[in-house]
Amino acid sequence: MPTEKEYQSLLDRVAALRETLASRLASGIYQDPRLADALVKEIDDQLDAVLRGYQKAAPPPDKGLAQLVGLGPDAATALGVTRVAPSVEPYDETVVSERIIAIGDFYYIYQHEKIGVFRVVKKLQELFKAGTVYLSGGTGAYSLYQFDRRDVLRYTERERLSAYRRAFGYGSAGVPTGSRANTEFHPLFVHFNNEVSLFWRDKRISDVIRERAYDPSFGSIAVVRRAGLDLRNNVKFTSYGDINVLRVELLQLLDEAFRILDADDVKKLFGAETAWDVIEIMLTRYWNERLETSPRQRMAIAGREVLRWLAQPHILKTERAEFETLLLEIAEYSEEWLTSAQSLGLAQRASTRRVVPWEQRNRVSIPDGRPTAAATRPLATAGPRPG
Repeated sequence: MPTEKEYQSLLDRVAALRETLASRLASGIYQDPRLADALVKEIDDQLDAVLRGYQKAAPPPDKGLAQLVGLGPDAATALGVTRVAPSVEPYDETVVSERIIAIGDFYYIYQHEKIGVFRVVKKLQELFKAGTVYLSGGTGAYSLYQFDRRDVLRYTERERLSAYRRAFGYGSAGVPTGSRANTEFHPLFVHFNNEVSLFWRDKRISDVIRERAYDPSFGSIAVVRRAGLDLRNNVKFTSYGDINVLRVELLQLLDEAFRILDADDVKKLFGAETAWDVIEIMLTRYWNERLETSPRQRMAIAGREVLRWLAQPHILKTERAEFETLLLEIAEYSEEWLTSAQSLGLAQRASTRRVVPWEQRNRVSIPDGRPTAAATRPLATAGPRPG
């Protein structure tokens, strides 16, 4: 561990090195701005390496307290010779990727729940039991029987809805005792997708007005990073508990539901060509619903990809070129999610206010899980109805 004097000297020398390099290489940096990013990153990496070395050094048995307060033979004669512990492990580097990936899959499942996939299969079960549909011994009929027999082993619909509310704040189902609805998720999710989209819109504008199209953009990576870290930290706490195992079960259930709906005898029953046709025919025939199948399904795919991206350490990168390269992976997904959500009235594109207030007072839910206009008024990017 360094002494207070050594630690202060290290920081002063690093600052002097930055100033000297900036002064001597000013003309070169003006011609090639990427040189500045490379220099800053190199110095930061060397400083981080030294600080990590300090962290790994074993402290004395008394953690340096006796020396500091002046006890024993090693008592300090000046503050500069006392032990300093420069830092602890950064908070944003302690997220487990498995849990964030689980949240991404769970979001994918939620959107299919909203489309009505499980509702359609349940209705088909009722019709099959009542004998009001021409299903008997085909693949779909036998799969419906097995689906019904395994129902007692699965999570119930009430438990699913409760988990959606706990993870995303969607719906109006009650949450387990000791838990709370994650009403912050949707505004933060909209905000992050807005910032990613704005960053790449800035990038496209810079590509047009500058001679070299693949130069780094003039968009702020700090704003995107902060929005991503806020969202990741939010879902970090809601990913504990049974969310991980629940999403595995529901992914199996979703696959089984589509195999039933895609069976030849079921499709023939409704004159459909695909499982999605069966879903839409039943939604209009038995519930007379306005179909949201396409935008919801794209929100499911794009939203899961965005959350999976956040599960990786990409958001922690500070070098512009590296960050832009990694962010490109979800650029189109964010745009697609925003466009789909906007078509359903679930999000708004950001305009002038680009920061979501941390305090979100008076957020209330109505039965379908969409907050009232009064609840969303303070949030420029929250949109009128979360999803």
